[in-house]
Amino acid sequence: MTSVSLAQFSRRMATITLLLIILMLVLNAAVWLFPTLASKDGLGLGFALSDRQLSDMTSAAAVFPWWQTLGAIVLSSIPLIALAFGLKSLRRLFQCYATGEYFSAEAAGHLGKVGRAVALWVLLDFLCEPMLSLWITQNAPVGERMVTLSVTASTFVALFMAGCISIIARILSQASEVDSENRTFI
Repeated sequence: MTSVSLAQFSRRMATITLLLIILMLVLNAAVWLFPTLASKDGLGLGFALSDRQLSDMTSAAAVFPWWQTLGAIVLSSIPLIALAFGLKSLRRLFQCYATGEYFSAEAAGHLGKVGRAVALWVLLDFLCEPMLSLWITQNAPVGERMVTLSVTASTFVALFMAGCISIIARILSQASEVDSENRTFI
């Protein structure tokens, strides 16, 4: 891949990343406003925490009062906002690559922020799930209220990826230092 085509590809990826951020947050709100979007019989468009909570209660969520729906949107969006910050850093990384800054400290910093954001996303998802399950079952009769907590294989994979990305960011940071030292000798 030539440097010109790599720059064009990086610009496209920056745009796609921005669209992904918007789509992710809009889809999360949409499945709470229109729960049939997340149902197995419907489109099955649930995402992350919202999907886990709505999977068994699509019909109940359809009759939530507005304040309960709004609270569910907020609680389920908290982890996604952390992920959105990571995707924003990924977008900035692609923008650095589009300008030819492959071994810069700035690029390494953006990659490090992606790793930290993914780890924070997993942590917030873990912390927000019990709060969200309590929130959406608070009007249920006694004995039908629930608190959920889940740790899945994808949780461990996401944490592993976050760690790998953070290590690669440190390596890239070291590479940028070596690159700048080499440029001073020339």
